[in-house]
Amino acid sequence: MTNQALFSGLVFDEEDRLVETVLVGDESCYVVDDAGFRRHIPSEQVDRQVLEAMRAQIEGKEDLLTEQAARMLGQEDIFTKAALEQQFKNFDQQFDQIFQAGLPEEGRAYMGMLGFKIVINVHGEVIGMEQPGAIGEGDE
Repeated sequence: MTNQALFSGLVFDEEDRLVETVLVGDESCYVVDDAGFRRHIPSEQVDRQVLEAMRAQIEGKEDLLTEQAARMLGQEDIFTKAALEQQFKNFDQQFDQIFQAGLPEEGRAYMGMLGFKIVINVHGEVIGMEQPGAIGEGDE
Protein backbone atom coordinates (compact mmCIF):
# COMPACT_ATOMS: atom_id res chain seq x y z
CA MET A 1 0.00 0.00 0.00
CA THR A 2 1.05 3.55 -0.61
CA ASN A 3 1.90 5.68 2.39
CA GLN A 4 0.01 8.66 1.00
CA ALA A 5 -3.45 9.73 1.99
CA LEU A 6 -5.67 9.61 -1.10
CA PHE A 7 -7.73 12.64 -0.18
CA SER A 8 -5.13 14.84 1.52
CA GLY A 9 -6.22 18.47 1.36
CA LEU A 10 -9.88 17.52 0.94
CA VAL A 11 -10.67 16.24 4.45
CA PHE A 12 -12.20 18.53 7.06
CA ASP A 13 -13.30 18.07 10.66
CA GLU A 14 -16.76 18.80 12.08
CA GLU A 15 -15.69 22.40 12.76
CA ASP A 16 -14.91 22.88 9.02
CA ARG A 17 -11.14 22.96 9.64
CA LEU A 18 -8.84 21.32 7.12
CA VAL A 19 -7.42 18.13 8.60
CA GLU A 20 -3.65 17.79 8.58
CA THR A 21 -2.01 14.73 7.01
CA VAL A 22 1.12 13.26 8.62
CA LEU A 23 3.19 10.11 8.50
CA VAL A 24 3.43 7.98 11.65
CA GLY A 25 6.21 5.59 10.80
CA ASP A 26 5.26 4.55 7.29
CA GLU A 27 1.51 4.97 7.83
CA SER A 28 -0.29 8.07 6.59
CA CYS A 29 -2.75 9.55 9.08
CA TYR A 30 -5.30 12.33 9.14
CA VAL A 31 -4.92 14.41 12.30
CA VAL A 32 -8.14 15.67 13.87
CA ASP A 33 -8.05 18.28 16.64
CA ASP A 34 -10.26 16.95 19.44
CA ALA A 35 -10.35 19.86 21.91
CA GLY A 36 -6.56 20.16 21.79
CA PHE A 37 -5.86 16.42 21.60
CA ARG A 38 -4.47 15.45 18.19
CA ARG A 39 -6.17 12.24 17.11
CA HIS A 40 -4.25 10.32 14.44
CA ILE A 41 -6.59 8.34 12.21
CA PRO A 42 -5.09 6.00 9.61
CA SER A 43 -5.89 7.62 6.27
CA GLU A 44 -6.75 4.29 4.64
CA GLN A 45 -9.64 3.90 7.12
CA VAL A 46 -11.16 7.19 5.92
CA ASP A 47 -10.19 6.80 2.26
CA ARG A 48 -11.88 3.39 1.98
CA GLN A 49 -15.12 4.88 3.36
CA VAL A 50 -14.99 7.59 0.69
CA LEU A 51 -14.29 5.12 -2.12
CA GLU A 52 -17.13 2.90 -0.91
CA ALA A 53 -19.51 5.88 -0.92
CA MET A 54 -18.42 6.67 -4.48
CA ARG A 55 -18.95 3.03 -5.48
CA ALA A 56 -22.45 3.15 -4.04
CA GLN A 57 -23.23 6.27 -6.07
CA ILE A 58 -22.01 4.60 -9.27
CA GLU A 59 -24.00 1.43 -8.68
CA GLY A 60 -27.00 1.25 -10.98
CA LYS A 61 -25.81 4.19 -13.08
CA GLU A 62 -23.09 2.35 -15.02
CA ASP A 63 -24.89 2.74 -18.38
CA LEU A 64 -25.30 6.50 -18.02
CA LEU A 65 -21.73 6.97 -16.80
CA THR A 66 -20.38 4.80 -19.62
CA GLU A 67 -22.20 6.88 -22.23
CA GLN A 68 -20.99 10.16 -20.72
CA ALA A 69 -17.38 8.98 -20.33
CA ALA A 70 -17.25 7.67 -23.91
CA ARG A 71 -18.66 10.96 -25.18
CA MET A 72 -16.11 12.95 -23.16
CA LEU A 73 -13.30 10.79 -24.56
CA GLY A 74 -14.67 11.19 -28.08
CA GLN A 75 -14.66 7.41 -28.45
CA GLU A 76 -18.22 6.18 -28.64
CA ASP A 77 -17.44 2.83 -30.28
CA ILE A 78 -18.78 -0.39 -28.73
CA PHE A 79 -15.34 -1.60 -27.61
CA THR A 80 -14.57 1.57 -25.64
CA LYS A 81 -18.05 1.54 -24.12
CA ALA A 82 -17.68 -2.11 -23.10
CA ALA A 83 -14.30 -1.42 -21.47
CA LEU A 84 -15.62 1.63 -19.62
CA GLU A 85 -18.73 -0.19 -18.43
CA GLN A 86 -16.58 -3.03 -17.08
CA GLN A 87 -14.44 -0.50 -15.17
CA PHE A 88 -17.52 1.10 -13.60
CA LYS A 89 -19.05 -2.27 -12.68
CA ASN A 90 -15.80 -3.44 -11.04
CA PHE A 91 -14.95 -0.17 -9.29
CA ASP A 92 -14.70 -1.81 -5.86
CA GLN A 93 -12.18 -4.34 -7.18
CA GLN A 94 -9.88 -1.46 -8.14
CA PHE A 95 -9.56 -0.05 -4.60
CA ASP A 96 -6.20 -1.72 -3.94
CA GLN A 97 -4.83 -0.40 -7.24
CA ILE A 98 -6.00 3.08 -6.30
CA PHE A 99 -4.19 2.80 -2.96
CA GLN A 100 -1.02 1.56 -4.69
CA ALA A 101 -0.93 4.35 -7.26
CA GLY A 102 -2.52 7.11 -5.19
CA LEU A 103 -4.33 10.08 -6.65
CA PRO A 104 -2.22 12.58 -8.57
CA GLU A 105 -1.71 15.93 -6.84
CA GLU A 106 -3.32 17.65 -9.84
CA GLY A 107 -6.40 15.44 -9.45
CA ARG A 108 -6.79 16.33 -5.77
CA ALA A 109 -6.30 20.03 -6.57
CA TYR A 110 -8.95 19.82 -9.28
CA MET A 111 -11.37 18.06 -6.92
CA GLY A 112 -10.78 20.81 -4.36
CA MET A 113 -11.40 23.55 -6.93
CA LEU A 114 -14.69 21.87 -7.84
CA GLY A 115 -15.71 21.96 -4.17
CA PHE A 116 -15.23 18.27 -3.32
CA LYS A 117 -15.02 17.99 0.45
CA ILE A 118 -14.99 15.15 2.98
CA VAL A 119 -16.05 15.70 6.60
CA ILE A 120 -14.96 13.29 9.31
CA ASN A 121 -15.55 13.12 13.04
CA VAL A 122 -12.90 12.53 15.73
CA HIS A 123 -13.27 8.76 15.29
CA GLY A 124 -12.48 8.86 11.58
CA GLU A 125 -16.03 8.21 10.44
CA VAL A 126 -17.05 10.00 7.26
CA ILE A 127 -20.09 12.04 8.26
CA GLY A 128 -20.40 14.08 5.09
CA MET A 129 -19.23 14.41 1.52
CA GLU A 130 -19.82 17.40 -0.71
CA GLN A 131 -19.62 16.58 -4.41
CA PRO A 132 -20.80 19.47 -6.54
CA GLY A 133 -22.22 18.17 -9.78
CA ALA A 134 -22.74 14.64 -8.44
CA ILE A 135 -25.73 12.71 -9.71
CA GLY A 136 -28.33 12.68 -6.95
CA GLU A 137 -30.95 10.06 -6.25
CA GLY A 138 -33.52 10.17 -9.04
CA ASP A 139 -31.40 12.50 -11.23
CA GLU A 140 -30.65 11.64 -14.85
